[in-house]
Amino acid sequence: MDRAQKAAAVAELKQTFSEVGVVVVTRNLGLTVAQSTQLRTKMREAGAVFKVSKNKLAKIALDGTDYHELGDMFTGPVGLATSVDPVAAAKVAVDFAKTTDKFEIVGGGMGATKLDVAGVQALATMPSLDELRAKIVGLIVAPATKLATITQAPAAQIARVLAAYSEKEAA
Repeated sequence: MDRAQKAAAVAELKQTFSEVGVVVVTRNLGLTVAQSTQLRTKMREAGAVFKVSKNKLAKIALDGTDYHELGDMFTGPVGLATSVDPVAAAKVAVDFAKTTDKFEIVGGGMGATKLDVAGVQALATMPSLDELRAKIVGLIVAPATKLATITQAPAAQIARVLAAYSEKEAA
């Protein structure tokens, strides 16, 4: 990698760190190509990105971002899982770590908050932004649905009574 490529890699990482909501630092201890491809596919489906980067370049890119405290986690073969949704990358990384012993969570960060392994695992148990939005919409719609049901009930009862009287008259 020449100097221009390194500068481009640092700029790309710095831009990534400035745009994402969470960074999960992982250690790769000999993942196969198939496992790595499977991990990247799961990340992509969840709206997250998984990258392997040189530690020195990643540490340089961390300077001046909210994630500058993560520098001490960059030892050995490290991968970065990032996403705008604060839960997506953590959820996929934790689920994948359960399936193989060659992939482990080192820690991470959410904004200026540094997370240890337990923090990343706790973050992974939270509902995603889409799930929270769906719950909020459900909570907003529920009272209107109940109100519509309640206002229609008396009219339905009157209709049933009138139908019963008409059947009684017809018989």
